[in-house]
Amino acid sequence: MNHSLDQLWQQAVGTQPDPPHWLVLACGGAALLAVLPHPVWRLSRNVVTLAHEGGHALAALVTGRRLAGVRLHSDTSGLTVSAGRPTGPGMILTAAAGYTAPPLLGLGGAALLAAGRITALLWIAVLLLAGMLVMIRNAFGVLSVVVTGAAFFTVSWFGDPQLQAGFAFLGVWFLLLAGVRPVLELQRKRRRGGARDSDADQLARLTGAPALVWVALFTVVALVCLGVGGGWLLTG
Repeated sequence: MNHSLDQLWQQAVGTQPDPPHWLVLACGGAALLAVLPHPVWRLSRNVVTLAHEGGHALAALVTGRRLAGVRLHSDTSGLTVSAGRPTGPGMILTAAAGYTAPPLLGLGGAALLAAGRITALLWIAVLLLAGMLVMIRNAFGVLSVVVTGAAFFTVSWFGDPQLQAGFAFLGVWFLLLAGVRPVLELQRKRRRGGARDSDADQLARLTGAPALVWVALFTVVALVCLGVGGGWLLTG
């Protein structure tokens, strides 16, 4: 498929027709199936980890910390290393950005889809993943970002309007729905005595507020994004 620069620009800034309502609902159902069954979640959670670590990395850069790199692991864990003051607002925002990043990305995506900006969403995703790629410091992480980015690029470049819409709505539904489960898993681990170096526990040490308060905040953010973003998708 050949694209002139003018066509590319018009696609980027233009709007696309709303997909049929059944497609929006079907994408929501498919996203739910990617979150609830544990065997599927073990694979799909890698996407959440990518968004989680991307949130840490972006917050570190925005707050002036020096980003050393990001690692994504096959067990769906990840690590973002940054240098700077060990305390203060920058460190707090960086630590808080992980669990809030997937639902907030989903909310932003839902806003774009509600405005009919389907192609713009796909291209923004490609750009964000390209930016993430330069920060990755391990082979599995590179593979994860490249495969995800290639999927978004292929659909945005070669896909017909309905395929693009389905892919975009599926991705946004997934981020909105998947933003809740990792927080619940975190609290379950903490209740069993694990995850004592989690983001919530780091924030507790940084701020003096109990870790449970931060878990509650993560939960509220995820649920609000799901409620608001899901409403936009269904009525947009």
